[in-house]
Amino acid sequence: MAIDKITTPAIADDAVTNAKVSYNNNQFRNIIINGDMSIAQRATSATGKTTGDYYVCDRWKEDMSSMGTWSFSQSTTVPSGQGFASSLKYDCTTADASPAAGDKLNLQQRFEGQNLQYLKKGTSDAVSTTLSFWVRSNKTGTYICELQDIDNDRAISKSYTISSADTWEKKTITFAGDTTGALDNNNARSLDVIWYLGAGSNLTSGSLQTSWGAKVNANRAVGQVNLADSTSNEWYITGVQLEAGTSASDFEFLPVDVNKRRCERYYMDLGLCTGSAYSSTNGMIWCIQFPVETRATPTVSFSYSGTANRIYRIENAALSDFTSPIIFKTTKGIQQMYSSGTPGSGWANETGRGFQATWVIESEL
Repeated sequence: MAIDKITTPAIADDAVTNAKVSYNNNQFRNIIINGDMSIAQRATSATGKTTGDYYVCDRWKEDMSSMGTWSFSQSTTVPSGQGFASSLKYDCTTADASPAAGDKLNLQQRFEGQNLQYLKKGTSDAVSTTLSFWVRSNKTGTYICELQDIDNDRAISKSYTISSADTWEKKTITFAGDTTGALDNNNARSLDVIWYLGAGSNLTSGSLQTSWGAKVNANRAVGQVNLADSTSNEWYITGVQLEAGTSASDFEFLPVDVNKRRCERYYMDLGLCTGSAYSSTNGMIWCIQFPVETRATPTVSFSYSGTANRIYRIENAALSDFTSPIIFKTTKGIQQMYSSGTPGSGWANETGRGFQATWVIESEL
């Protein structure tokens, strides 16, 4: 008896398969934290900036040196139909049309080496990475992205082009794996991804280094347009993803609580926290457990109503200065804090009463 040939039906592109399920369960494939710019604990805008710092969206450092004056904001201008609600905006308010040699303007995110060991950098099996993002600017032309290996002082740069003014464009850049120089397996800064927006000759006078090699400053941002040359210039970015492999996958959206917790490893605004005075001359006791463990022992600042070192007495809203704080802290919380001097008349007879202040915890790379 003849046996009919058994054929396997074609699988539609939208069909669910084991391979696809396995891939879709590959959570946290995005090395970037807060790539959708949705978390902004510090502020939603910052103006009049001429030097670099973490100003607006969490984990994003606006880096600059003597290259105009800038405003930064968490913007609602986003690419249509992509699921994003926020972007990060650069807005030039004082131009620098002729940058000096050492001038620079860029955006960075920095990473711990212990989170990147699976890239196998420094081995013969080093893994390529692919960077994808949405970008928009009125300033068309060539822009540069760089990966910078801090541990081994190595770098690789690639260019992309903004082709149409005031139009969202998606860009994809693949960086080859680096077989030289392993990243340290610890919580320190090991790798940066950098978007250049302007640079002086110290960073542009050589030949663009499109393969991994020892970092040569003159080769890092060759060909970069100057976004600082007019106060009409602005630049937006969102949907940033850096992942292992040679192709870009769809942006990995995370629940807002998960995204925020990842940011809080590096910075957290705890809001109002309560403590109590333990004598009229020796200040306060505070016991605060952080919601997540910080990357390293953090710096701690506190305020009330925008005034540094100001304590609010709950009972009658009297204020007293909290001088010379001594802080016992770990990556998990603040164990105790007190004043090394006499706190002042506002503390008199306040033993055991409640106080509160706003706390900010920072452990950035």
